[in-house]
Amino acid sequence: MTGRGKGERTMLDATGGSSQGEFITVAIGGQLVGIPVLSARDVLSPQPIVRIPLAPPQIAGSLNLRGRIVTAIDVRICLGLPGVEDPSASMGVVTEHRGELYSLLVDSVGEVLRLSAETFERNPMTLKAAWRELSDGIHRLDGQLLVVLSVERLLRLLTPASAA
Repeated sequence: MTGRGKGERTMLDATGGSSQGEFITVAIGGQLVGIPVLSARDVLSPQPIVRIPLAPPQIAGSLNLRGRIVTAIDVRICLGLPGVEDPSASMGVVTEHRGELYSLLVDSVGEVLRLSAETFERNPMTLKAAWRELSDGIHRLDGQLLVVLSVERLLRLLTPASAA
C-alpha cells in the first residue's frame, strides 16, 4: 500500500496553505495509524523497558536511548485498548515534547506515505471517543482507513501544564 504510484500528493495545512503531508504508518490494535513525520525523531526496534513504580497505566516504563532516558508510552491504553503484555516487544516512535523524549509504543511500523487533501476527512462521529480526542482526522486509502494521530494532544494529556 503506497501512494507513490498515484503521483506526488500534497495536503492542506491548518492555515489553508499547501504543504506535503508525510506520515509514518503504524499499526495499533489492528488499526492503521499515521504519525506525522515531522513529529518523529527516531523509530526503535523492540527495546528493554524498565517499569516505573506507581506510574499511570499508560506509562509502560522507561528505556535508555544513546544515554538519554526516554519515557515509553503505551498508546494502546491511551486509545482505550488493552495494553500490551510485554512492552519490551513493541516497536517505538520517538518524539520530543517540552525537551523530554518519549517513545510511543506501537504494534508495528510500516512505511512512510505522502498523502493529499483529497483523501483527508474530519473524524467521523462513528470513531470511538478516545480515538477522536487524539486524532487530527482520517485518510481513506484503498479500502483502509488511516487515523492521523495528534502526537501533541497525546503528550499534552500525559504531561500537565504544571509540569512545564
